[in-house]
Amino acid sequence: MDLSSIEIFLAVASDRSVTKAAKAVGRVPSNVTTRIQQLEEDLGTYLFSRDGKKMTLTREGETFLVYANRLVALALEARQAVRPLAPSGTLRVGTMESTAASRLPAALTQFNQMWPDVSLHLTMGASRDLARDVLADALDCALIARPPKTMREEDLDFDAELKALEMETVFVEELLIVLPSGHPAIKSAADLRVGSLAALEPGCTYRRIAENWARKSSDLPTSELGSYHAILASVATGNTAGVMPRSVLDLMHWPTAVQTHQLGPVETLLVYRKDDCPSAFNAFHEVLGATKGRDVRLVAN
Repeated sequence: MDLSSIEIFLAVASDRSVTKAAKAVGRVPSNVTTRIQQLEEDLGTYLFSRDGKKMTLTREGETFLVYANRLVALALEARQAVRPLAPSGTLRVGTMESTAASRLPAALTQFNQMWPDVSLHLTMGASRDLARDVLADALDCALIARPPKTMREEDLDFDAELKALEMETVFVEELLIVLPSGHPAIKSAADLRVGSLAALEPGCTYRRIAENWARKSSDLPTSELGSYHAILASVATGNTAGVMPRSVLDLMHWPTAVQTHQLGPVETLLVYRKDDCPSAFNAFHEVLGATKGRDVRLVAN
């Protein structure tokens, strides 16, 4: 059992998919599959149940997940403990609301425990606004949603802004259309039987993806709401469809049933300026990499 295999295990546990996990850890899917199989052979038990392409933790896998998180965190602490210079100062981090809720709590807690002398300022915003703030030196880095290639081709200004920054994929989200519980299953926006689409502010990439999907076969107006809780409440009225990543929906434990339709995977990028980052950025980057595979269900507890 080695640390890289444990990190691969955490990525698969988080994304529930070998393909998505492979992209997140920068490996080919066949290598991820092999490393998981080797880890299971080493432990003498199955960690995942396979249902097509979906990977679900077994009871033994759930138990090992707790120890895997501890091992990765301890390895990170060990590496940092032998460094002669500790990061200091202020780090300004921008993030989407969804990422802050479902992905960042473990990383922020770990970072604060390891580097209490760093003042970390968190700013919430829409992807496009956050990217521009990084370019303008109002933020040191940001976590944003990357539009699909077809949308980047339509929005050359945003694509040019992204190319002016360093960027790397840190998470892959499954974007959903959330429908009222009694709504029939849909194949396209033409099948929608609601009066509006509920989403966050116009600069939100998830909103833009959903609007781009909807306008191909329907003419739904968009209702702008201030939070994902408000979006789900609007869906509960029975006349609205909402858009949000699955990680947020799973985190919310909404008391009423909903239907979902997958819009596809969306990358979450860490963006920052080339050769212009404070000393604390490298520490944050390392902590983010070590905790990005943690299952969002741990954050919800």
